[in-house]
Amino acid sequence: MTMPRGEAPAELQQVAEVASTCTLCRLSEGRTQVVFGMGDPEAALMFIGEGPGEQEDRQGLPFVGRSGQLLDRLLLEELGITRDRVYIANVVKCRPPANRDPKPDEIAACRPYLERQLDLIRPAVVVTLGRFAAQWLLDTTDGITRLRGRSYPFAHGVLIPTLHPAAALRGGAEPLGQMRADFVRAKLALAAAGMAP
Repeated sequence: MTMPRGEAPAELQQVAEVASTCTLCRLSEGRTQVVFGMGDPEAALMFIGEGPGEQEDRQGLPFVGRSGQLLDRLLLEELGITRDRVYIANVVKCRPPANRDPKPDEIAACRPYLERQLDLIRPAVVVTLGRFAAQWLLDTTDGITRLRGRSYPFAHGVLIPTLHPAAALRGGAEPLGQMRADFVRAKLALAAAGMAP
């Protein structure tokens, strides 16, 4: 069921409260806290990563380490906005040990939370950060280099895969340029949907 947009923030907070005490999978055993998501609950643009890292687990917020700093920089430089104008979430809400990929049962346990976030926020543009989120949301095994560089019909708009900011931090100018191009693609998709970033 889709809520009227004005009711989304309250409903999203209720879902976050339920998630905060979730013990449906083994990831709950090692977490410091659930990293549900952050940002504008009525955002036209949503970013989805794989799962929280160490810093995110400590602070309870997504993308707060070096990758988050790069995400913030690209938002400002390519879209002219700050993170409070978008919504940021992950496929899983608890940190996988040693930052490993989430396992199928862990994804299944978190799936209702992300689906509810998408349903309540109803973003016109979803940008996936990294291979894992793109593959899961597009239901494909194609790699991120094959997926990125275009947009896909998705939910209430389009999905634009891009590299994870950590890949750009490790890889230098080429992956950073690819991320910039994907952020411009997101900006154009927002404009096509009649929404300013």
